[in-house]
Amino acid sequence: MDEKQHIGSLFDRIAGTYDGLNHGLSLNIDKLWRRKTVAQMTGAWEVLDVAIGTADLTIEMLRRGKAVHVTGLDLSREMMRIGQEKCERLNVKGERLNVDFVYGNAQEMPFEDERFDAVTCAFGCRNFSDLEAGLREMYRVLKPGGEVVILEFSYPENRLIRWTYDLYFSHILPFVGRVVSRDKTAYTYLNKSVKGFIWGERFAQKMHDAGFREEHFTTMTFGFATVYKGTKVINHRS
Repeated sequence: MDEKQHIGSLFDRIAGTYDGLNHGLSLNIDKLWRRKTVAQMTGAWEVLDVAIGTADLTIEMLRRGKAVHVTGLDLSREMMRIGQEKCERLNVKGERLNVDFVYGNAQEMPFEDERFDAVTCAFGCRNFSDLEAGLREMYRVLKPGGEVVILEFSYPENRLIRWTYDLYFSHILPFVGRVVSRDKTAYTYLNKSVKGFIWGERFAQKMHDAGFREEHFTTMTFGFATVYKGTKVINHRS
């Protein structure tokens, strides 16, 4: 099974328990992280949400008026199915969320150059088999002057907080994830994907290498998560 099929299959298997586990195990702090991420957005007409999953970030963007229309891209059809159902329920309640879901690989996006006013991604970059390719694709489909906003896990610098972080991601999350989702491998993978990923200045440098400028980042909750922003500057110079 290639990397594309592996990631899609993994998230398909845990899609039904994904939201509940995320919110429960984080004590709903993940919702706060998304709100703070959306608050940092300038606002755009047409937004691409990479790794849209169950659409939590997309829903927050549309509710806060930071996007008019969102196109969501993901490798997990089951995650997107759940996300689409959530959006449809909110539409019935009169929220009128304008979202399209597209199956596809973030490293080979099925979109033309410079199509979107903004690009977002929440907790998806660490799952890219080729981070550089994914960031280059985000840059390619973004209009000049548009912004990219990325929310991702990071690693706390405080030694005591880091010990707690390691305990959670190495033992608590995999155990509870296995019990609730009944999947023996998915949450072990998620643990490894977080601990093995880059963050802070190193991630910002990857954004710069992909072409983004004015890149900067903000840590949240003792460094458990970080929001990265960058701009596709018109006729920038390196």
